Amino acid sequence: MMAASQLRRDKKSTAAHLKADLKRTDNSSALRQLQELLDSVLNPERGSDPEALEWCKWLLAGGDGFDDFCRTVRSYDNATLCGLVWTANFVAYRCRTCGISPCMSLCAECFNNGDHTGHDFNMFRSQAGGACDCGDGNVMRESGFCRRHRLKTGENVPSVPRDLLLMSEMVLPRFIITIIQYLRDGYTEPESAADRDLQKVLQQLESHISLLEELTKMGGAMRTVLTKILTNQQTFKELSMGQEENVYAKRSYEKYLSALKSSGLVSVEEKGAGGAGAGATDTAAGAGALSLLGATAAASLEDSSKEEDQDGLQGVGQRKRVKLSSTTKDPSIMDTLKHKCFLEELLFWTIKYEFPQKMVTFLLNMLPDQDYKITFTKTFVQHYAFIMKTLMKSHESDTMSNRIVHISVQLFSNEELARHVTEECQLLDIMVTVLLYMMESCLIKSELQDEENNRHVVVNCGEALLKNNTYWPLVSDFINILSHQSVAKRFLDDHSLLLLWMSFVSFFQGMNLNKRELNEHVEFESQTYYAAFAAELEACAQPMWGLLTHCKVKDTQEYTKTLVRYCLETLQMWFDAIGFVDEPAPNQLTFHLPLHRYYAMFLSKGVKCQGLDLDSLLPDQEMLMKIMVHPLQIQASLSEIHSNMWVRNGLQIKGQAMTYVQSHFCNSMIDPDIYLLQVCASRLDPDYFISSVFERFKVVDLLTMASQHQNAVLDSEQERPMLEGALTFLVILCSLRIHLGMSDDEILRAEMVSQLCMNDRTHSSLLDLIPENPNPKSGVVPGSCSFEEMLSAVADFKAPVFEPGGSMQQGMYTPKAEVWEKEFDPIMVILRTVYRRDVQSAMDRYGAFLKQSGVHTGNPWPPYKERTPLHPCYRGLVRLLHCKTLHIVIFTLLYKIWMDHQNMSEHVLCMVLYLIELGMDNQVQEDKLEEEPCIEEHCHDSWFPGTNLLSNLHHVINFVRVRVPETAPEVERKRERERDRETPASTSADSSSFGQNLREAQVFSLVAERRRKFQEIINRSNHEASQAVRPKSSSSRCLPPGSPPQLVTEILEIRESMLSLLVKLHQKLSAKQNSLSLSWLAEVDPGRHEHGDGITAIERILAKAASRSRHSKRCLQEICGKVCPPIPPKMTSPGDKSMNKEERRQRARERQQKLLAEFASRQKSFMETAMDVESPEADAVMDVGSAEPLDSEILYDCVICGQSGPSTEDRPTGLVVLLQASSVLGHRCRSDTPKRLPTTDEEHIYPEDTCGATHDVRLTLMQRYFKDSSCLQSVSIGWDGGVYVQTCGHTLHIDCHKSYMESLRNDQVLQGFSVDKGEFTCPLCRQFANSVLPCRPGRGTETGAWHTASNKSMSTLVKEVEDLQEQLGIFPAESNLSKEMESVIKDIKNTTQKKYMDYGKNPGSPDNDFLFMYSVARTNLELELVHRGGNLCSGGASAAAKRSCLNQLFHVLAMHMRLYSIDSAYNPWNRLTQSTHSRETEYCDEERPEVPMLFRDVPSLLIIFILTMPQPLRKEHFTCVVKVLYSLQYTQALAALSIRISREERHAWCNTGAAKKNTPNSDKSWESLLGHVISELTKAKDLYDTNSEETSVLNSSVWSPQSIESTLQQFCLPFLRLSCLLQHHLYGDSLPSCPMEEEFSLLIGCLGLVGSVKSSAPMSSAACLEWNFNAYDLIAQWCSEVIALSDTPTQQSASLLVQDPRWAAPRLLQLPDNYNTIFQYYHRKSCTSCGKTPKDPALCLVCGAFVCLKGHCCKQQGICECVLHSQHCGAATGIFLLINASVIIIIRGHRFCLWGSVYLDAHGEEDRDLRRGKPLYLCEERYRVLEQQWVSHTFDHINKRWGPHYNGL
Repeated sequence: MMAASQLRRDKKSTAAHLKADLKRTDNSSALRQLQELLDSVLNPERGSDPEALEWCKWLLAGGDGFDDFCRTVRSYDNATLCGLVWTANFVAYRCRTCGISPCMSLCAECFNNGDHTGHDFNMFRSQAGGACDCGDGNVMRESGFCRRHRLKTGENVPSVPRDLLLMSEMVLPRFIITIIQYLRDGYTEPESAADRDLQKVLQQLESHISLLEELTKMGGAMRTVLTKILTNQQTFKELSMGQEENVYAKRSYEKYLSALKSSGLVSVEEKGAGGAGAGATDTAAGAGALSLLGATAAASLEDSSKEEDQDGLQGVGQRKRVKLSSTTKDPSIMDTLKHKCFLEELLFWTIKYEFPQKMVTFLLNMLPDQDYKITFTKTFVQHYAFIMKTLMKSHESDTMSNRIVHISVQLFSNEELARHVTEECQLLDIMVTVLLYMMESCLIKSELQDEENNRHVVVNCGEALLKNNTYWPLVSDFINILSHQSVAKRFLDDHSLLLLWMSFVSFFQGMNLNKRELNEHVEFESQTYYAAFAAELEACAQPMWGLLTHCKVKDTQEYTKTLVRYCLETLQMWFDAIGFVDEPAPNQLTFHLPLHRYYAMFLSKGVKCQGLDLDSLLPDQEMLMKIMVHPLQIQASLSEIHSNMWVRNGLQIKGQAMTYVQSHFCNSMIDPDIYLLQVCASRLDPDYFISSVFERFKVVDLLTMASQHQNAVLDSEQERPMLEGALTFLVILCSLRIHLGMSDDEILRAEMVSQLCMNDRTHSSLLDLIPENPNPKSGVVPGSCSFEEMLSAVADFKAPVFEPGGSMQQGMYTPKAEVWEKEFDPIMVILRTVYRRDVQSAMDRYGAFLKQSGVHTGNPWPPYKERTPLHPCYRGLVRLLHCKTLHIVIFTLLYKIWMDHQNMSEHVLCMVLYLIELGMDNQVQEDKLEEEPCIEEHCHDSWFPGTNLLSNLHHVINFVRVRVPETAPEVERKRERERDRETPASTSADSSSFGQNLREAQVFSLVAERRRKFQEIINRSNHEASQAVRPKSSSSRCLPPGSPPQLVTEILEIRESMLSLLVKLHQKLSAKQNSLSLSWLAEVDPGRHEHGDGITAIERILAKAASRSRHSKRCLQEICGKVCPPIPPKMTSPGDKSMNKEERRQRARERQQKLLAEFASRQKSFMETAMDVESPEADAVMDVGSAEPLDSEILYDCVICGQSGPSTEDRPTGLVVLLQASSVLGHRCRSDTPKRLPTTDEEHIYPEDTCGATHDVRLTLMQRYFKDSSCLQSVSIGWDGGVYVQTCGHTLHIDCHKSYMESLRNDQVLQGFSVDKGEFTCPLCRQFANSVLPCRPGRGTETGAWHTASNKSMSTLVKEVEDLQEQLGIFPAESNLSKEMESVIKDIKNTTQKKYMDYGKNPGSPDNDFLFMYSVARTNLELELVHRGGNLCSGGASAAAKRSCLNQLFHVLAMHMRLYSIDSAYNPWNRLTQSTHSRETEYCDEERPEVPMLFRDVPSLLIIFILTMPQPLRKEHFTCVVKVLYSLQYTQALAALSIRISREERHAWCNTGAAKKNTPNSDKSWESLLGHVISELTKAKDLYDTNSEETSVLNSSVWSPQSIESTLQQFCLPFLRLSCLLQHHLYGDSLPSCPMEEEFSLLIGCLGLVGSVKSSAPMSSAACLEWNFNAYDLIAQWCSEVIALSDTPTQQSASLLVQDPRWAAPRLLQLPDNYNTIFQYYHRKSCTSCGKTPKDPALCLVCGAFVCLKGHCCKQQGICECVLHSQHCGAATGIFLLINASVIIIIRGHRFCLWGSVYLDAHGEEDRDLRRGKPLYLCEERYRVLEQQWVSHTFDHINKRWGPHYNGL
């Protein structure tokens, strides 16, 4: 036997040796050796050490390398499933077209390799983790499998050689038991030690479990071996308990047993003993459910064998557990566990350690193995109760929930498997029991109805279990398995289970009870209602929808019947438990009635789909009355909440009212409630129902004919909204057909229309707002018609719009015109609106449509809509509209509105008319006639003869007796009558005596009516004589109970019918005496009056009445015939008043309209003047740049103090400006096509060719060879980090501005900008700004004498310019103006970073400052050019010109630069205009030469000259400077060209030039000049030979004279454009527009470089040259400067000569069309600086850099990477695309804002944070807008929501 130490040395040979030995038939010794080796290697007491893992790997591989071994095993992989397991935040796909189960998901690889074009798929970020289902036919259709899993791989894989996995079978059991022993050892109960220890144990095990994970990834062959080991009971027994001699193993096993015990898991025997002690003998299943409902005595039950579990009922209030006991269930569900194999114990510890991610992944990775899958599922079910117990105790319940669901969703989504465990392991019993157990832990006594004696218990929504949604995994699993038909049917068949379930649902019945606060505001607003709504939706409603999906056909009738029966029984128990008799307790409200809703939904389903008879499912009348109470209470309370009666309960009560009707809840809450009320209304006595409604809504007292009344329960301001609420509710009740006969398609259409009518909607918000059957399994909206088809039928798509200055619109759907016309249903809208303003919005949109289509111009009333016919079962509902009580109410209200009583409103009238019309359209069937007499006999009033609305319409009511307070006008009038002793004037012949009137007068009391009806119904069901009740009712009629004593009874003379009241209301509304003539009646047509206001509505009703009843028509003719002014009944004064009131209202309205119109026009004019940011067309208030040349001083308006005046030295005026550093110019490239964003590893972006980089290289090169001060005048900086100045055009006094800033500083409410940094918004137009640019006193632009052209010769002018330059800078006198100018210069310097200012050798030197100053001017000129489109063809009109303040800026800079005088010896002017004698001798040796003129940047020289000469400058001098510089620019063009052409051509042109030299005007022909340049430069050694090789390749074509001419023109154009622009700003010259090809000649003309010769011949660039000195000599001198550079390598000289001034417009990167391309490449890309994958990766859209947003890894000096990059790349402006969110953020300095997205889905919508995961496509228009805002520097003005980023992005 080899010594252990030796074994250890050579793992490889040992492993090979052992493997060979074990292969033999007699391998006992080898086995022993292996065991001993493993004992020493895997000794658990040594802790986990890497050595042991190494050994295992070698042993498993049996002597081969482990990696080779992996490859070999993989080649035998026979798996047909992908099974890739992922954890949270992984990006996966889901395709609804291919999925069978809605939980189906695919990894990106399988998705991209499958064909899903045109499918309904989306990408999603996994919440809890998941696994790829590719290849699993139970979960998805085979057509969706990817290429790899479509071919059943398993069949053609060779079988595994036995010896390959031999070692694995031997070694792995030992390896696994070691892991288990670690877990046993490391576990301590959380109470005794901190949870941290568990993490420590897990960290030690990390590598072990990773090895197991690696093994599972080797494929099917290895999984089979693992499955064998994990499920082998024998091996487990041997290794787990430990043999006798192994002390360690024994101890470990004891630890395991104690852990089991401490988890509350006992063996069955112990449990039995404990249970009997508590006195709980096993009782029938039903009793368990009953005990929960709290029936106390056994006597109260019909079946005495159901004994009570007394234990559960004492003091439920103290949250004592309510115990459940039941014989039919296996009592051990909650607390017995026995482990028979490794897998079971592994799962046990996984649970104990709260599901460590690694373990979960390992267990899931094994799932593709079928045997394992089944065993594991059973094990999981066996541990189910234990899992939930652990979850309830866990501190990390969220993470744990996710991990549990991660596992369970893989197991239970498979119907086959779910059915299997349901049958074998009682999965359903376990789940329901565990759910009950869970909820029992937080029950409290319900206080609904009878607070003292209530025996019902409900869950306490404040408990963590509900607040944190801890029950979620359980419920989610339950819903998941109920979605399988086989499982659901099993559930519905098992009655004891159903009973248990009902008792579970009843825990939620009446939870979260609200009590109305009447005195002071509630101190603490609890937010528990979220928990309550979530719990009802998830734990009650969703399982209900799950069950309903399986009750769709006739065969399932029995299920519905059973469920309905149990619902009713449970409801009855609930009513008993809460002690409910007939009236609900006042001021209590619960929104949670799941039992009612179960009952309602199964009723509806039964009638609609299963053809059941409604009556067979309904209880008796008394029960119906009870059932109706609570849902009705909710409807009334909704109205109370909106009438502010619950205001003292805080905002949360409003929150509850909104949630109740919100789209995700409405079809599980308000819809079933209303349906249930409709069922009750169709079966109960209509008079009883109507009076109940008005009593619940507390408006009974209001329904009196008297003009004054007293209301015992409502304040007067609450009466109107409550009355409106009651009427609206009745209208909804009578007209809603969702459960009463509409098909699914019609419902979908109605829902869609009502949402679209409120507002235009995006596709996704519409999907979200349409309540679908919320069972998450459905995935698709029910109905045959798909969502998309329906949408295209009712709506038009409005493509996304872009206003350059406005918000980004998304693609919206808007209702089609015919939808507004025919389908707009205000009732549905009212039902579905969460906010009341949405109803108004729908009405406004409807009004706008009618106006636009010319149907109706005024304020329309809600249109009346015909309804789908009722299902025959619900015909009884129509009786509501044909009952006397309702007619009396309608009559009373019509009368009150006509008489202008208080608290009436347009809405009341509208709803009353709606009810009348509904009644006319829905007639009761005539076969009811025989019942009439018996009803008659019970009816105590004779208001109306019958119940039919049509016949009651024309019934005239003469007198009404009312009870009024003594102060009422009616009593006064009676007193007057008494005084005059006259009998009332009576028009009817028969009413001769007052007494007779008295007998006739109608009296009515709703409450009494209702009580009587109630008694009647109860008595009828008790078969008692109804006689006994009568006296009571009559007495209550005369004296309503509890009425205050000062009420007196009065009799009003009315003499109106409903019809006559309608006609009078029509007159009142139209304000005409005889608005309805007889002729109107003749040509009546109800169809004509579909849309319009109240007048139209009344006409429509009268028309219907006339056409449907001859009697009504006759009455109408009579009423309209009495055209004489109608006499209002005995109350003339209020009537007159009412007319006056109307007139007064009308006048007030007109006045208001007039005021509004005036205000609007004022506003419009202000907008036109102030807002020129966005619109290039609008003219600026005061175009500072190009104002009219006036001789007087320019006057400025101060927008703060409003005074107008000139800018003076003492009180300077300034322009509001925004200074910002900009690198836009530096990012320009040569080519017009933008660079592409790389989306593969092969693509790259090279930044070297940008304008900024090129200029940097050039300056560095110059500084290497030339004198520093001279270099700093030969180029411009500011390509990167230049300062751009823009203005909104408004001016203010600088002292006003200072006080304005002071006030901003003291104002605490700061809006997104920092006052300390000098930021503010323009006081007039609110545009963002940060400085004020002082305006120079005097005229705006130089006029008069400065403009006139003189005839001085060129040489005179040159001399004058030289003299002007000699003048020393006069230091201006110290004044306010000069101070301000200095402070602005300081601002400008502070705007950009130090590195963008110091380019010299010694920072801070005057030279450096000088360079920075003139570069600011250059930057602004160049940017204006860019904004004008890169050329001046468009002429003067340009948005950029409006915001330009170059004139003022020039003067400020000029003043500053005059302080630096240029040493005359070095003044470039002399070298440009005269032959300077060689100064070589003056140079000392160490001093470097100056930069040759041919290397200098000509526009820079121009700006230097202009800024350093005394201002104002005469125009002739300006032109002279331009002419001189043009000749230099031209020579540079020739030199650059000469280097580009090939050697032969050079030779040829040189000769041609020489030949032309002596012709007249030869200095104006480019041939001679080019020849001269070539001959001069040839003297420089090697200058032409350096790059001849490459140039010859480039220009294989020969240069023609035309191409040379055009090249020279292009070379000079940039200089000419800048000069022209400068001239425009300094002298106010206009810029004419022209086509592109004429730009050169136009600019030449503008600048006066050419005489007045305007020939049609194309302009020659050389003809404009004007030399004031011999051209050839001057050129020779310039060339000699280059030749003299002996120490500069010729390569560099050539590159400095070939500068090319042309740049393309700045562009952002070109993005790919499909967002997925970017996402897939970048979201997993690792960060360049830290190598990790960033949590929030971002891309710079300017340069393509990949950065971490908010990443701490890449922080430098506390600044995060995006902010750093924005400073480096854009001088503090950054545009970043956030990869994981698809949105763009803009960083500007210290602020940032979300800009929006440039990627939209097929419906034109953004998908922020990729929540929907639909495919996104680039929206070119948006991208252009973004680019345009970047180039024009308008981010600050256009985007409104800015916030500080504190360097944290």
